[in-house]
Amino acid sequence: MDRHDRHPEPEGMDENQAVALEGIVVGVDGSDHGQCALVWAAREAERRRRPLHIVTAYSVPIFAASGLDGGYATVDDSVIREGAEAIVRQALDKVSGYDVDVDASVENGDASGVLLEMSEMAELLVFGTRGRGGFVGRLLGSVSSALPAHAKCPTVTIPLICADRLGETTEDKHVKAEQAKSGRRPIENVVVVGVDGSEQARVAVLEAAEQALRMGAPLRIVCAVPQYSGSLAWVPAPLDREALFRDIQVQLNAGVAWVKSHFPGLRVESQLVDGSPVDVLVEASRGAELVVLGTRGRGGFTGMLLGSTSDGVLHHAKGPVMVVPDREDPRLADRANFGPLLGAA
Repeated sequence: MDRHDRHPEPEGMDENQAVALEGIVVGVDGSDHGQCALVWAAREAERRRRPLHIVTAYSVPIFAASGLDGGYATVDDSVIREGAEAIVRQALDKVSGYDVDVDASVENGDASGVLLEMSEMAELLVFGTRGRGGFVGRLLGSVSSALPAHAKCPTVTIPLICADRLGETTEDKHVKAEQAKSGRRPIENVVVVGVDGSEQARVAVLEAAEQALRMGAPLRIVCAVPQYSGSLAWVPAPLDREALFRDIQVQLNAGVAWVKSHFPGLRVESQLVDGSPVDVLVEASRGAELVVLGTRGRGGFTGMLLGSTSDGVLHHAKGPVMVVPDREDPRLADRANFGPLLGAA
């Protein structure tokens, strides 16, 4: 399959294609969630001028036989694959108007495993928060929880409530009720990144800064400080909250200066908030173009562990959320030159 063919027939990836895979990968399954992810991914591919790869995955279900002879029965693979190919063709038609190079594939296997393998070659994975049951199994749903924690590249999760801002429609009654309750809120052209003083959060800040440049948006670095708990082992007792906030603001200012040194053309601001990190970042997701998080953090004063803050934001976000995996970055080496590190003892 030619990667630059605008209307390719979907197929499985062979070894050579897998090695060449790059750009943005989006998982689809025919659901409204998948359609929102597809539109966001196509726009991002245009923005980055990178190829778009559409993928769906299925596995053939096996049922225990009910007869006295026992054994197992399987569903005809060809019927399931035809359904998967129809979904991919529909996705190709939907993005045909975008100025991107696009290809597609139908993969036989567990969706988590398929997409995790692709994350080793892709620069970004995009998917919805939930999807259909049935033949694509776990492509969207539990996969949207598994992938951010284990993917080798950044992931972006698109909740269905984003349908309005993406020009999509949905008949999902829960989403329509949420939209009616909250009303149409203007989207601010800003990228928000949550920080907690960990190295992983600083990696997320660098990725968020690059994304803000692509979007022509300012970067807002947000630190949320919850009420004292026993996890604040690094905070001297008795806790002086006002002094704590002053110290954190100094460290945030140093972080802003560091980011500006690497992105001199980027507008960068910081925001220090008294409150739960999950609540603060979920609220930010209502009006931001994108919220960016690290995969895990120090588990200290903002506890950005995937499974706590990051997982909570992913499950309740009202806008796109990017999760950035931990990785080496030479730009981290000079952070200490700009002042005290956030959360350092």
